[in-house]
Amino acid sequence: MTATAPGRIALRGISVSFPAGRDDRLVALDGVDLVVEPGQIVALIGPNGSGKSTLLRVVAGLLAPDAGTASIDGRPIDGPDPRVGLVFQEPRLLPWRTTAANIAYPLELAGVARAERDARVATLLGTVGIEAAASQVPSQLSGGMRQRAALARTLALGPRVLLLDEPFSALDELTRERLNLELLAITARTPTTVVLVTHSVQEAIFLADRVVVLSARPGRVAADLRVSLPRPRSFGDLDAAVVSSTAHEIRAALGEAAA
Repeated sequence: MTATAPGRIALRGISVSFPAGRDDRLVALDGVDLVVEPGQIVALIGPNGSGKSTLLRVVAGLLAPDAGTASIDGRPIDGPDPRVGLVFQEPRLLPWRTTAANIAYPLELAGVARAERDARVATLLGTVGIEAAASQVPSQLSGGMRQRAALARTLALGPRVLLLDEPFSALDELTRERLNLELLAITARTPTTVVLVTHSVQEAIFLADRVVVLSARPGRVAADLRVSLPRPRSFGDLDAAVVSSTAHEIRAALGEAAA
């Protein structure tokens, strides 16, 4: 097999359907082709029901497609994989565990020695900026801090691919902006390929190298648009002319996709 760079996602002809009554099936995705190169950040955007989260679950190995092939680094995706981390919209932290213990959980399951585990957790707490919350349980944390903890837990095993399913959508605007900046800082330091689902055109442009627009159900790739903003980015970059132009292209594609 030809060697491929770490974190390369290749989806070819992906179709997914779900039962919808006795003899019917609801087609969520239909013939999706998408390649994400190592280290890229790709944002998925589209109408409700366009299959964005479904596509993430295919990449995560949580959902087998009806047709098509999915691979990471040239190896077929045939189930959950430690190379892939998935952050949901809800943090899904274990309520009886402290922040540090939640972050350590996947390391425990992987059999990582206690000393190495503690060192890794300490680094991750600093990476997401919640060192002071290490001994607190989820009920004592703000929404933003819970999402930071969930992100740190997902990064614990050093995934090659990071999947984000609207993880910041329930947060207030200021917290969401801070976490977007932190996400960019984290991905700049780690060789991770990122695919994120968002409903925000501004967030898609700010975070991504490419914005992929999915059509209304059944989801197909309606547009694949490059974002030409340089990195590192700041919110001042959102005033650039290229942002207005890219936002116009995305909204036009969304209008056509929803038709």
